[in-house]
Amino acid sequence: MTPALPRTDRGRLLLVLALATLVTLFTATVPLLRDWFDLRVYYGSIDSWVHHGGRVYDYRVPGTPYGFTYPPFAAVAMLPMALLSLHAAIAVALLLNLAALAVVLRLLAGPDRRRPGWYGWALIACLLALFEPLRDTFSFGQVNLLLLALVLADATLLATGRGRLAGVGIGLAAAIKLTPALFIGLLLVAGRRRAAAVATAVAAGATALAAGVDPDASRFYWTEALWDTSRVGRLGYVSNQSVQGVLARLGEPDRAVWAVAVLLVLGVWALRARRAVAAGDWTAAFALTGLAACLVSPITWVHHLVWLLPSFVVLVRAGRPRVAGALYGVLCTSVVWLWFDDASGVDGFLGSNTYAWITLGLLLWLPAGQPRPGLRTGSRSTSTTTAAPVPTAPTISPASVQTDPCSACTAAATAGGVVTAGRAGAGGAPSEPTASTLPADLKPQSSSERASSYTADPPPS
Repeated sequence: MTPALPRTDRGRLLLVLALATLVTLFTATVPLLRDWFDLRVYYGSIDSWVHHGGRVYDYRVPGTPYGFTYPPFAAVAMLPMALLSLHAAIAVALLLNLAALAVVLRLLAGPDRRRPGWYGWALIACLLALFEPLRDTFSFGQVNLLLLALVLADATLLATGRGRLAGVGIGLAAAIKLTPALFIGLLLVAGRRRAAAVATAVAAGATALAAGVDPDASRFYWTEALWDTSRVGRLGYVSNQSVQGVLARLGEPDRAVWAVAVLLVLGVWALRARRAVAAGDWTAAFALTGLAACLVSPITWVHHLVWLLPSFVVLVRAGRPRVAGALYGVLCTSVVWLWFDDASGVDGFLGSNTYAWITLGLLLWLPAGQPRPGLRTGSRSTSTTTAAPVPTAPTISPASVQTDPCSACTAAATAGGVVTAGRAGAGGAPSEPTASTLPADLKPQSSSERASSYTADPPPS
């Protein structure tokens, strides 16, 4: 028998305040706090480049071997940081991430965004604060949410028949970080050649702009830094929840094995994404692409798994809120860190790769490509594509509330989904130099001996 949830505004307010207090205590004491480490890398690199005549890729965080690892256009996009102090840059990064999260939720909720009401959105905010990839994105000062918002904006344009500008967001995201380039592949799989061309042109144009601003930095990145994984961190580190991370923890260094695994993942993705597109199920197509991008990237730190958020939309829309709630709950636990020191044995193989197994399972079994009553796929022409009616998903309303908090959050936040008709696209390249890593001897966490998710080596015993 499930406990009754409050039905009065006063009771709901008290429940929200209680949950917010618990979440605050949890985030202040349990998770690893990253002390804005990646933002410090960005800021230090830009400051050295602009104010001290240094080179972008030469900068290292004092006391560490880690520096800037993104494509040159990312540095150009971050140039405004040169006008700010470090603390001001941290404040701006926090506001940008909050704004990007609001955009992501708005796009995922679709036309039903008002249905949860203040109570539903308050519960959603509390539950999102527990999601480890989001916690890490905010705590590191990372850019994942901004990229997700760019990609989902393109998805909405394509799904609603406003496809003339579609591809711009994906192109910009791919120029800032290589992983979203796989969404260009989705555009090609979907037959959206115009959008794929726009995304490719935008990415190429942004890359050319960066080359014009700093030719030496561009030459160094594309010929040397991109291929040097030591700049990013140890492949076998427990935070790397990609296929490469799984193989590295198994002690399998053969790149041929990794390449075969990547091809298998891409084959499954292309088949399932194509079926989803054929059925007009754009939410599933974008969700599958985000899943595949996380798996095939050589390094997928835990904070990269914000790309899994659209998958919960699909699960809830397909009538599986309990599954969505259970998987979401696991991704809130930081369970992989239990094997930080030793990932050997069967338990290490299963436990240290928990998030990778969830990602792979979603890629294989996410409900996708299932036509729904009243769905109209839309034509290939971006000017005539018709958006399908948005199916009703479980939501939180003033009179009735989901009894499962995780399910309620997911259902309300993602009611309807971002893209339910038309042909959309998104991107992500399988190789990506990720943000900087934090060495074990610094350990900037507030309440744990465990190292940052970018630590190159475990701390000495």
